[in-house]
Amino acid sequence: MIPLSILDLAPIVEGGDAAQAFKSSADLAHHAEALGYNRYWLAEHHNFPGIASAATAVVIGHVAAATTTIRIGAGGVMLPNHAPLVIAEQFGTLATLFPGRIDLGLGRAPGTDMLTAQALRRSLAPGGADSFPNDVAELIRYFEPEQDGQRVRAVPGVGTKVPVWILGSSTYGAQLAAMMGLPYAFASHFAPADLDHAIAVYRDRFTPSKFLDRPCVMPGLNVTAAETDKDARLLFSSVQQAVVNLRTGRPGKLPPPVEGYEDRLDDPERGILDHALSCAVVGSPATVKAGLEAFLARTGADELMITGQIFDHAARLRSFEIVAQAAGLKAQ
Repeated sequence: MIPLSILDLAPIVEGGDAAQAFKSSADLAHHAEALGYNRYWLAEHHNFPGIASAATAVVIGHVAAATTTIRIGAGGVMLPNHAPLVIAEQFGTLATLFPGRIDLGLGRAPGTDMLTAQALRRSLAPGGADSFPNDVAELIRYFEPEQDGQRVRAVPGVGTKVPVWILGSSTYGAQLAAMMGLPYAFASHFAPADLDHAIAVYRDRFTPSKFLDRPCVMPGLNVTAAETDKDARLLFSSVQQAVVNLRTGRPGKLPPPVEGYEDRLDDPERGILDHALSCAVVGSPATVKAGLEAFLARTGADELMITGQIFDHAARLRSFEIVAQAAGLKAQ
């Protein structure tokens, strides 16, 4: 099996708060490190009651301090929300504090609603999302060794060579990653429709660079594991509820699991789940092993990014343990 990594949204559960979410994220990262996972990424979202990772670089520092060897990164930073220099300084600082362990995944979406995006001052950026390729190139330059006559530097940041990934949920990111010779992570865990096409575009158009000599693809996959298929389906109902609530304009904290949740849904709500969560593996250890192998055979991925929002923290730890065992990861 190829390397496995974890994407964490630092979920705030019903009855819980952000402080609990941060504690749980650090604990899960420590757990993942011992299990042999390769990376632990956190995602930038804003104005979501159930997601605590808005100040992504800060949370990455918190998680990195709780671990020693696993790579920690952003999956991702929504670059149009920020000046490239600011992100270079933040991740240059992280790379200086935790050398050799920091990744930076970059996305083009706002990671929020448009009103909140305006509050983030995206409208003050020179081109917003349209300037994304130039902003990525500028950001990467800040991580390179200082050039003669360079007047603007990221301090810390210069010379850190933080690895940069392009994130995407369409062929746009695939084309950009291919053109720049960067690794590509696809958000199939919530937007799976273009998965196969985007991977094909990326591989077909990939141009070798000083960063990579061959394509590197890491798709996202929802995995919820438990001792039995029935138990796993019950745990998975939390993320199903969260997705339906979000897509119907009712975002909230991660709800507790509900028996028979799918049975009470109407056709439009079922359609939401079929569209958003088609890349999901839910079940017992045997079911998870077969599901991982099937998804890998479909994508030919170089690495898998596993996400699993589970209400009960102990059940979440156990889920990622089952995934690690099913994938044959080597515990540390």
